[in-house]
Amino acid sequence: DVSSDGATVVSVTDVDFNYQYEYLGAKERLVITPLTDKCYITLAQALGMYFGGAPAGPAGTGKTETTKDLGNTLGIFVVVRNCTDQ
Repeated sequence: DVSSDGATVVSVTDVDFNYQYEYLGAKERLVITPLTDKCYITLAQALGMYFGGAPAGPAGTGKTETTKDLGNTLGIFVVVRNCTDQ
């Protein structure tokens, strides 16, 4: 969609985001599975309420990549910070 001021609007469920046009390069996209879809919806709802999100789960399940891919979808630069003690 396009808003009245000409900005591109990305809609995730009932939350609308203005596309931010942050150049992120030509990156590959993730395959959308029911789990990544649920993560997208949950993070979008949180961002729509001006909260953040912190997906939790076992290592190697795609939490970081899913979060970065959502940022790529919205044209937002995402910084990932690993706070583990390892």
